[in-house]
Amino acid sequence: MPHRNAPLTVEGRRWLIERCRTRPISHAAAEMGISRACASKWVN
Repeated sequence: MPHRNAPLTVEGRRWLIERCRTRPISHAAAEMGISRACASKWVN
């Protein structure tokens, strides 16, 4: 279980990975309210 301040749950991370297949990581990260570096780490 993610901690209380975690920006995304496991499902949110799955959504992010799917979203990054058709969009740039920076755009998906902005939509989710997280940094591009954090999104890049989860996608990779």
